[in-house]
Amino acid sequence: MPHICSCFPVLFSLLAVSRLSKTLRALGSLARNPWLLNHVLAADTDAWQRQALRHAARWQVGEYGLPETPLTNLLPPGGDTVHPFAFGGGGSLPTDLLLLRALARQKPGASYFEIGTWRGESAAAVADVAATVHTLNLSADELRQMGMAQAYIDLHGHFSRPLPNVTHLHGNSATFNFGGLGPFDVVFIDGDHRYEAVRRDTERVFAELLHPQSVVVWHDAAQQPGQPRWEVLTGLLDGIPATAAGQLYAVQNTLCALYSPTPLPAQVHQPHAAPNPAFAVHVQPLR
Repeated sequence: MPHICSCFPVLFSLLAVSRLSKTLRALGSLARNPWLLNHVLAADTDAWQRQALRHAARWQVGEYGLPETPLTNLLPPGGDTVHPFAFGGGGSLPTDLLLLRALARQKPGASYFEIGTWRGESAAAVADVAATVHTLNLSADELRQMGMAQAYIDLHGHFSRPLPNVTHLHGNSATFNFGGLGPFDVVFIDGDHRYEAVRRDTERVFAELLHPQSVVVWHDAAQQPGQPRWEVLTGLLDGIPATAAGQLYAVQNTLCALYSPTPLPAQVHQPHAAPNPAFAVHVQPLR
């Protein structure tokens, strides 16, 4: 019989104790900081995907997310220009803003509302094609209470503050009184991207801010174009009311999901499709 080193049981015991110790420390951290659970859940992509797929029959959700509608079908024939654009962190893709502009153009004298102002790029991008723009963000005091730096707070609305047709609203979208504001032709949901916040913002928008022909856009419904961000997608799917009669799409070449009251051409995402069409990009600093 081969000899087995007597140190093995001791080594296994030490490994077991180490794993148990790490587990207990992790559980202790969760007990002291329950908000950490959100990060654990957010990382569980498979769980969010399974929850989203419960909506497969109604919204045609599949392994690659929602059916895709081409951005090019929504753009004006000669294309469009986004300005200003900071190429900074935490913002939208240029194609996301082109989508918002295209949707506002479809409604003469369009009214536009968004949750999440940040630098004001989306509000500014839409302001020259919409009649009125309303943008809602946490107040400076609320951001300070969250420990945000003053320089970060001051960046909010940087591009949109000077524009005369942009109204800046301050408050938490969970509790803000929307009375007398709506309905709006185009609504952009780009606030807190955690599941509960997306679900709640979606429920409130559909209940209080829309008319039958309104369109709704959710930002960061994708990690990258064609790659669903399943937590956000699940939040919006769970938040749309059963009475909503429109159609839901991912928009190609963007990070956005789109609710449209009328059907749009769409197809299942092809993960290795050739980039057709491609786009021309011109970059010019604004002085």
